[in-house]
Amino acid sequence: MRVGTGLVGKERLAVLEAECARLIPLGAVHVRTLYDGNDSRIPMQDIEGNEFRIG
Repeated sequence: MRVGTGLVGKERLAVLEAECARLIPLGAVHVRTLYDGNDSRIPMQDIEGNEFRIG
């Protein structure tokens, strides 16, 4: 899922976290947050246990 395209650092992470927060009430599970300087992504699972990544 492409979110925060063109953003870097804390600004990108904030957009990804907002999208994560939007998906949780829909049944998604937050696996972890990966943050490495300018690169960040959030692996998640859907309601069937399939993994997907925001970022």
